[in-house]
Amino acid sequence: MGNDEMSEVMEPPTLPGSPGAEPAASPPDPESPAAPPRRRTRWWRRLRVTAWCLTVLLVVTVCAAGLTATRTVRASFPTVAGELAVPGLQGRVTVARDAAGIPQIYADNAHDLFLAQGFVHAQDRFWEMDVRRHITSGRLAELFGESQVETDSLIRTMGWRRVAERELALLEPSTRAHLDAYAAGVNAYLADHRGADLSVEYPLLSLGGLSYTPEPWSPADSVSWLKALAWNLNATLSDQVRHSLLAVTLSDAQVDSLFPEYDFARWRPIVTDSASSQGTVPAAAAPGGRATAGTAVTPAAAGGGLAATSASPLGLASDALDGVDRVLGPRGSGIGSNSWVVSGSRTVSGKPLLANDPHLSPSMPGVWYQVGLHCTAVTASCPYDVSGFGFSGMPGVIVGHNADIGWGVTNLAPADTDLFVEKLDGASSYRHRDRTLPLETRKEVIRVAGGDSRTITVRSTHHGPLISDAFPKAKAIATDGRAPGVDRAGGGEYAVAMRWSALDAGRTMDAVFRLDAAKDWASFRAGAALFSSPAQNLVYADRRGHIGYQAPGRIPVRAKGDGRWPVPGWTGEYDWKGFVPFDRLPRSFDPASGYIVTANNAAVGPSYPYPLTRNWGDGYRSERIAELIEKSGKLDAAAMQRIQLDTYNGNAATLTPLLLAVTPGKDARAAQDLLRGWDFGQGADSAPAAYFNAVWSNLLRLTFHDELAGNRAQLHVDGGGLWYEIVRRLAARPDDPWWSNSRDPRGLRTRDDVLRAAMDDAAEELSGRLGDDPRAWRWGALHTLTLRNETIGTGGPAPVQWLLNHEPLEVGGGSATVDATGWDASQGYEVNWVPSMRMVIDFADFDASRWINLTGASGHAFHAHYDDQTDLWREGGTLAWPSGRAAVATATKDRLTLHPEGAGTDG
Repeated sequence: MGNDEMSEVMEPPTLPGSPGAEPAASPPDPESPAAPPRRRTRWWRRLRVTAWCLTVLLVVTVCAAGLTATRTVRASFPTVAGELAVPGLQGRVTVARDAAGIPQIYADNAHDLFLAQGFVHAQDRFWEMDVRRHITSGRLAELFGESQVETDSLIRTMGWRRVAERELALLEPSTRAHLDAYAAGVNAYLADHRGADLSVEYPLLSLGGLSYTPEPWSPADSVSWLKALAWNLNATLSDQVRHSLLAVTLSDAQVDSLFPEYDFARWRPIVTDSASSQGTVPAAAAPGGRATAGTAVTPAAAGGGLAATSASPLGLASDALDGVDRVLGPRGSGIGSNSWVVSGSRTVSGKPLLANDPHLSPSMPGVWYQVGLHCTAVTASCPYDVSGFGFSGMPGVIVGHNADIGWGVTNLAPADTDLFVEKLDGASSYRHRDRTLPLETRKEVIRVAGGDSRTITVRSTHHGPLISDAFPKAKAIATDGRAPGVDRAGGGEYAVAMRWSALDAGRTMDAVFRLDAAKDWASFRAGAALFSSPAQNLVYADRRGHIGYQAPGRIPVRAKGDGRWPVPGWTGEYDWKGFVPFDRLPRSFDPASGYIVTANNAAVGPSYPYPLTRNWGDGYRSERIAELIEKSGKLDAAAMQRIQLDTYNGNAATLTPLLLAVTPGKDARAAQDLLRGWDFGQGADSAPAAYFNAVWSNLLRLTFHDELAGNRAQLHVDGGGLWYEIVRRLAARPDDPWWSNSRDPRGLRTRDDVLRAAMDDAAEELSGRLGDDPRAWRWGALHTLTLRNETIGTGGPAPVQWLLNHEPLEVGGGSATVDATGWDASQGYEVNWVPSMRMVIDFADFDASRWINLTGASGHAFHAHYDDQTDLWREGGTLAWPSGRAAVATATKDRLTLHPEGAGTDG
C-alpha cells in the first residue's frame, strides 16, 4: 500500500454539505455496473489497510528474527583484544592473534601458559570440545538421542574414559599439573558463558527440546581424546573382522587376493639396513647417554610386559562399529598421511626441511588447532617455546617445532589389536588353558535425550572386553566366522574379546609435553619412548642439521599369530607376551640418502625380527615422494610444498595402457581418446582424470560387487591404494574368475570384457552428468569436498546446515596420490578424507616456515576465522608461520591480555 492510498484511507471522513465537501451525489442506479456498492468500497479499503498492517508486521517480525538470529550467532564470538580477568592466573598472559586469528600465547610460568591455552580453546572451539568428550565417554545419546545408543554401547564396552582415568595416575606430576591448569582455564571461560554465549549449537539443541548445560571440564576429558585418535588409526580390527567373515563365503585364494602383502621389490620401507646403519648416533644422542648405532633391526628377546568427520552422530548407524566411524570418520589402511624430511645436503640453505600433511576425515571446523605456546623466559620450570598443531580439548602441541627441533607424524598402523574367540562356560565364566575363570562384569547406564535410559552389562576376560556383546559383526565371528583353530563342531557358546594396546593405560600425554620441550635427538627419543598409543611414525630434524626417524608405541609380541585373523582365546597359545622394546623399534638417524619418507609404507624390511604387521599400507605415495625429492635438485620450502600438491596417479599409469589396448563402444571412443598422452595428473580441471576415475569406479563395481554383495564382512570396495594393488595383480591374470560377472547381461568373462564395459559405462555416466563433450569434463565437477559441522550440520534442518556447513568445493588429487583427497568408489566421487593440514618447517629460519589448516581457527559459524583458510587450502596455498617473538609481534593483529582477578589493567 502506497502513501497516497494510506492518506486516502486514514483521512477523517468529510460529510456532505460541509465546507470543502463534494456536491451530494444521486443514489446510484442498482442496475448500473459503474456504481459499485458503498459497502464493498469500505470492505476493500479495510482489506487493504489490514494487508498493509500485516505486511508491516511481517517485515518487522522477519527483521526482528534476523536480528535475533544474528545476535545468537554472534553471541559466542570471543573477545580477542583488550584485557580480561581470568580466575586462577598467577600473572599476566598475552594472547597475540595474527590476521588468521591464530593465537600465540605468552606466559611467565607453565601453569599460566596452559591455563590460558584452555581458556583460548574454550573461546574458539568449546562445542567441538564438548562433543569430543561425549564421544570418548560414550555419552552421545545424551545429546543426540536414540540413534547413538549403539555407538555409546560399543565405546562404553571398550571403556575409553575408564582407561583415561587410569592413565591420569601414571602421569608425571608436571603433566598432571598442566592438565589441571588447562581444565581450570576451560572452566574459567565456562563460568561466564552459557548457551549461545558458548556456541550457536547450544540454542539449536534447545530448539530441538533438549535442556542441557555443559558440566565442568576435567583432565580426563583431555586425556580420553587420545583413545579416539588411536581408534581412528586402527586398521587391524576391521581387517580381522573382514578376514573372518569373508572366509565364510569366499575361497582362501580369493580372501588372500583381497589382502595383498607389501611388495618390497617395488616399494622401499621407511628404514632400510643401509639407511639405518649410516650415521652413528653420537653418545649425547642416545637416551641415557649411551652411544648407540642407528640400526633398526637388531634381534632381541621380547621383553616388558595420534578430521571429525564429515558424517554426523545424528545419523542412525546400521552397526555399532559404523556408528563410531560415523562419529570419528573412516578408518583403515586406505587412510594415511605424508611426512618427509630432507637433510641440508639436499636443500638450498644447507639446513633441513620437514613436511607433513596428515590425512583425516574432513569436518567443520577442521580437526587441528594452530597455536604457539611460549614461556617468556625458557627455564627448567617453564621449558616451552613451541608452535604447531594440536587439538582443542588437549593441552600442548602435537606436531610442529620449538626453538631447537621439529617433528611430523604419520600412522604406523601396526598390528596392535587381536580379537580372541572366547569359549564361554555358562553366563558368567570362560575357559582358558583348561581352567574356568570368572567373567569380570560391570553395569553402564546410558542416558538418552528424549527417551528412557538404557543399562548395559559389560563383560570382560583377561584378554579384554567382550565386544561381541555390543558389536554385531564380532558376534557373527563368534557364531560362525572363520578363525584359525576354532572348530564349532563340538558345540558350546562363544564370544569375542578385544585385546588392544590402547586399552592399556599409558603415558602418551607425558610424551606430548616431552616432545614439546625436546632439545635434541636424545631428548626427542626419550619423549617418544613414552608415546604408547596410537603408534606413529615420527620424523625429526634439528637446527644443528640432523634428521631422523623413530617409531614409538606399544606393539605386542605374540606367542603365536601375526594379527591378521581372530584367534582362539581358550588355548593360551596366541596370548601376548609383552611389547616390542622401544630400543628395538625401527629408527634411523642421518641416513646416507639425505632424506626419510613416511607415507604409511612399510616401516622396515621383511628381515625385521618382530612382526609389526602384515598389512602395511601401499607404497604409491612414498615412492612418488622419493622420486620427486631425488629429481628436484636442491630443495627449498616452495619445492616441498609443490611435492605436497602432486596429483600423479600411479594406478592410472598402470591401467591406462590396458584401457587403450581395447576398443570400447563407439559412444566411449572420444572419451577413451582423452587418455592418450595423459600425464596421469589429477588437477581439478582435468578431463582425463574425470574419465579415468569414472572408469575405475565402474571397473570395481563390475569386478567385485557381484561376489561381495551381501557378505556380512561388508568389505568396502573404496578404490584406494589397496585396491590399486589388488587390481594390478589381477590384471596380470586376464582370465581370473574375479573378472567374470554373471549378473551383467553383457556376459563379462575376462579382463578385457570388464575394461570395455567399464569404459562404456563411464562414458555414459559422465555424458549424463557433465555433458556430451568429453573435452569439457572436469574432475573437480565430480570430486567435491563439502565441509560439514560434525553434528548438527549434517543431521539438522536445511537452514541449520546452511548456517554451519561450507558450500561444496571442487578439488583435485585423489586416493593414493600425494595430494590425497580420498574418495569412496562405492559411494561416489565426493571427498571423504583430506590433507587435514599442511606444514613445511624451514630449519634455516623457523619464521620462513609455512602452514595451513583445512578451515580456520574458529569453531563459530559466520566468524571471520570459521573458514578463512579453506579457499587457500584448496588452492594449495599456505600462510606465513611466525614463531619467533619479533615475527609474531610484526604479524599480530589483535592482542588480548589475561590477568588475575583483582590485578587491574594496564590502564
